Amino acid sequence: MKSNIFIITPPFTQLNTPYPATAYIKGFLNTLRIGSVQADLGIEVILALFSKKGMSDLFENAIIDSAVSDNSKRIFALQEEYIKTIDAVIQFLQGKNPTLALQICQEDYLPEASRFAQLEELDWAFGSMGTQDKAKHLATLYLEDISDFIVECIDENFGFSRYAERLGRSANSFDELYESLQQPLTYVDEILIAILKERIETIEPTLFLISVPFPGNLYSAFRSAQWVKQNHPEIKITMGGGFPNTELRSLSDARVFEFFDFITLDDGELPVELLIEAVASGEADMPLKRTFVLEEGKVVYKNNSARSDYRQSQVGTPDYTDLFLDKYISVIEIVNPMHRMWSDGRWNKLTMAHGCYWGKCTFCDISLDYVKIYEPIAANLLCDRMEEMMEKTGQNGFHYVDEAAPPALMRALALEIIRRKLSVTWWTNIRFEKSFSKDLCVLLKASGCIAVSGGLEVASDRLLKLIDKGVTVEQVARVTSNFTEAGIMVHTYLMYGYPTQTVQETVDSLEMVRQLFEAGILQSGFWHQFAMTAHSPIGMHPEKFGVEKETEIIGTFANNDVNFIDKTGIDHDKFSFGLKKSLFNFMHGICFDYELQDWFDFKIPKTKIPHDFIENALNEDNNFNTKPNAKIVWLGGKPEISSFTKSKKGNSWEMMSLTFHDKKEAFTIQTNKNEGEWLVALLHKISVYNDKQLTFQQIKTEFELDLEDFELFWFSKPILTLKEYGLLQL
Repeated sequence: MKSNIFIITPPFTQLNTPYPATAYIKGFLNTLRIGSVQADLGIEVILALFSKKGMSDLFENAIIDSAVSDNSKRIFALQEEYIKTIDAVIQFLQGKNPTLALQICQEDYLPEASRFAQLEELDWAFGSMGTQDKAKHLATLYLEDISDFIVECIDENFGFSRYAERLGRSANSFDELYESLQQPLTYVDEILIAILKERIETIEPTLFLISVPFPGNLYSAFRSAQWVKQNHPEIKITMGGGFPNTELRSLSDARVFEFFDFITLDDGELPVELLIEAVASGEADMPLKRTFVLEEGKVVYKNNSARSDYRQSQVGTPDYTDLFLDKYISVIEIVNPMHRMWSDGRWNKLTMAHGCYWGKCTFCDISLDYVKIYEPIAANLLCDRMEEMMEKTGQNGFHYVDEAAPPALMRALALEIIRRKLSVTWWTNIRFEKSFSKDLCVLLKASGCIAVSGGLEVASDRLLKLIDKGVTVEQVARVTSNFTEAGIMVHTYLMYGYPTQTVQETVDSLEMVRQLFEAGILQSGFWHQFAMTAHSPIGMHPEKFGVEKETEIIGTFANNDVNFIDKTGIDHDKFSFGLKKSLFNFMHGICFDYELQDWFDFKIPKTKIPHDFIENALNEDNNFNTKPNAKIVWLGGKPEISSFTKSKKGNSWEMMSLTFHDKKEAFTIQTNKNEGEWLVALLHKISVYNDKQLTFQQIKTEFELDLEDFELFWFSKPILTLKEYGLLQL
């Protein structure tokens, strides 16, 4: 298939789903009626490597000498078993061979090396796992064993979700990466180039777009560009994506342009459109947008187009055409149900809003456009895109990849999904703000939301204030409780080593996290050590945060991660193992009774957090008075109505019985006839399927026109029962 435009993600990102950048650009090009072909070369390289032929070639090329570990020697000795089983296992992980699960679970089918040692620690988990999940986890360990062998005996840079990541991290100088690119192709490089060669010769593009989201894609991006430059110099090559957006904003090393003709920054739609026009015209002085080029031997940043960027409503629906959607591999590295979502199952990726509506966190790159420029997308347009993507991909799972999804837009999206009667599964990233009431969480769950992730960062109110997170630990506890009660899983990002953080605060943060997991209101988490970035408030004004940069020198290549000196002098690195090991156990619901000291091999102070801090926060009154402008929505259906007469002490009056059926059970409420008739009419008006919602004040006013004492009615047993079954205040 010939096309002017070829777009790739180089190895490696995820095994289970394509990184969405190329699909976003292809969807945009569709709006311009410009044909393009995209490819995820990461999954294609993995499938070539992890195949019967790939494994045979791998063992033939392995270097086995006296320095090799016993584990690799064992894998090498079992090579026939790996070659025999690899195709069947990959098909199983692609969802094409489900019956293999029974054989895998008998534990005499897969060859086992060191990764299987952890099974002894996890035997308890398999009681709650189904056969398919257990088999998927065992197959994941099998692949990780092979990966360990590749790293030791074939290619030290290999990793399932990254390749030669070290060369892309903190690469202030291009020297090391450039030197690596002068070396012969590695074993993995050769697989990549063989696939790329076939694609380039088939597609015959005039413009080759390489999206580089992470440092672990950088080396392969340069290798791909290098081969095309050497073999097809007529093809123009450009790099865009998350890595250049954050790391290459001060690029000045001319050698980069031995590989690339252009490097674009930030939103790619307009820069790519202008590059297409420039390449088609062949003129050297065409206007460009946020694009680095080489002119007379010097790197020049061109931003001379007067055209404005496209609005989010204009960029089209992400298009996954060309990608091998049925060949991605679902793995389960950790049995925790929330944590596995990043590696298990295929997700269509969408964005609710460009940028971050909060945009204040001091560790975040809030000065860059991808965070700074906030632009939400209307809920009806989001649902249009979801329906279009479901039709094209056959998948109804969506991961909204927002910096922080806005609560009001999440509410509008949930209502629109329910009104359209879409059956979808979705999850997203949030801020733990108090807008996430119990009722909003119930609505989100009803629309198909199954999980949220958000930054608790440092579980210390002093540091949260310094971060300008806009939340407290107690607030996070109540919000995560609301999500959990609604049946929505919660993952939290955790941070240690923040500037001025004391050892006591690190210990106290761990205790807060322990209590959150013990209370059952967090299902998953991940600790990462604070890193200073050049475009964050801390990176731009370190003196305000008690740290100083090691140097003010700006490198000629990547400039985002900033080395700094923490004036406290605390070695935060030493906490890494203990924090992560304790969290691993908490995520599996165990070891809450361990002393915090047990996780560390050095002396730590006792926590100053009361043992019932989170419990007390959850026991505080979390109810709120209904605001007059709160929208009242009924998620349930129409009731079955019957009338009867009630008598007491010689008096009788007419009553109504309303029976409702929800998914699990039937329930009945009883009211007097007048209130019952009014209530039936109200439930019809406030049904979730109506476009217009009534406010609490409007309902109160309507009631008082016909009946008396609204408060007595609104807080009566029948209404309180309806609130348990889907009468929501939003």
